[in-house]
Amino acid sequence: MTTLIPQFGGVLWTLLAFVLALSVIVAIHEYGHYIVGRWSGIDADVFSLGFGPVLFSRVDKRGTRWQFALLPLGGYVKFKGDSNESGGKDEVAMSTLSEAERRRTMNGAPLWARTATVAAGPVFNFILSIVVFTGIFLVRGVVSEPLTVGDLRPLPAAQELQVGDVIVEIEGVAPPTFDDPVAFNSFLNNLPVQEQLTYTVVREGSERDVSGPYVYPPLAGQVVPRSAASDIGMQAGDVIQSINGAPIFAFAELKDVVEGSDGAPLALEVWRDGEVLDMTLTPRRTDEPQPDNSFRTVYRIGIAGGIFFEPATTTPGAWDAVTAAVGQTGTIISGSLSGLWHMVTGAISTCNLSGPIGIAETSGAMASAGTASFIWFIAVLSTAVGLLNLFPVPVLDGGHLCFFAYEAVRGRPPSDRALRVLMSIGLTLVLGLMVFSLSNDIFCP
Repeated sequence: MTTLIPQFGGVLWTLLAFVLALSVIVAIHEYGHYIVGRWSGIDADVFSLGFGPVLFSRVDKRGTRWQFALLPLGGYVKFKGDSNESGGKDEVAMSTLSEAERRRTMNGAPLWARTATVAAGPVFNFILSIVVFTGIFLVRGVVSEPLTVGDLRPLPAAQELQVGDVIVEIEGVAPPTFDDPVAFNSFLNNLPVQEQLTYTVVREGSERDVSGPYVYPPLAGQVVPRSAASDIGMQAGDVIQSINGAPIFAFAELKDVVEGSDGAPLALEVWRDGEVLDMTLTPRRTDEPQPDNSFRTVYRIGIAGGIFFEPATTTPGAWDAVTAAVGQTGTIISGSLSGLWHMVTGAISTCNLSGPIGIAETSGAMASAGTASFIWFIAVLSTAVGLLNLFPVPVLDGGHLCFFAYEAVRGRPPSDRALRVLMSIGLTLVLGLMVFSLSNDIFCP
């Protein structure tokens, strides 16, 4: 797997990964505003990535200045007639413009043009997510049917399966389709939990029985950034052989012990590349979303499991990949809204809200995990940024859309004085949220 940064934990590399992810997302968001504004007949004076002193700039043939600024923590498009990068009307400049020139400003454009231009930023964030997810699904593929061994993971347990084996039965029972998680989990739950199982496979045209480890061993397929497992140095590929001295063979056994730990420290014996390591970690309380959009508080250590081999895959059709990508984006949106609602109502801890430090650390962890993981994270973060900007808070895109809705109903925009007051309130709310999320990064466990 290609790694973008040499190690996880270095402050410089974490910061670089965060800036790279944020810059891509901001560039797409602001380009959405710019290009739809241009299509709608609104001229842009400045397109900036970053704030503060300008490091590099050039003016294109349309008169737009494209620039990179010193502080890479956002960006903006300043349209013709705006008083500053946050928008607002430049009364002096507007008063000197002809009617045709006013039409080419944000404040003088028709309501439909302003609405389309403002909405385009979040929409382009969602489009970025869908495009990235679609590409990942096309490259990664979907699990082949019937279930076939694509690659074998290194494990301490003996196994006789080979790449290309078609799995017909496990312990005399045919496995269900892999893309039906409910049926597959039910199938796993009915298997005997033991070190070795009997697999009936088709190999080179003939059927035979071979031995192999439990299908879903206590394997760390992924380590969640900023989790208990990550903090003690666990890595993807680690296999937990025992907990508090008791041997385990299935991920479900690990899950049961962790959930029943009540937060007590656990002594782990971990196999890594032929070496056995002794580790101790303390499970953490976590609020997890449920299928009905509620949340359940459980103990977790921060690893995701997986079966002991990589299944062979096939490339899905383009439409199937796009459909799955749209579904993935929708799942992120609904999960984010549900989580926010449960935090507001007090059903779950507000520590679930991460700030810039948490996002930066996750950026670094994803970059160190590999290019694919980092690109996936950018898509997830892009969806979150698009959703956040649609919240009906003045200074955000959603607040401007609310002003436009008011104008559509009343036939006139809110007064300049009302806009100034509302924008000040909105800015206070946004800054307050930033301070609150930053305090979560510092003080939450």
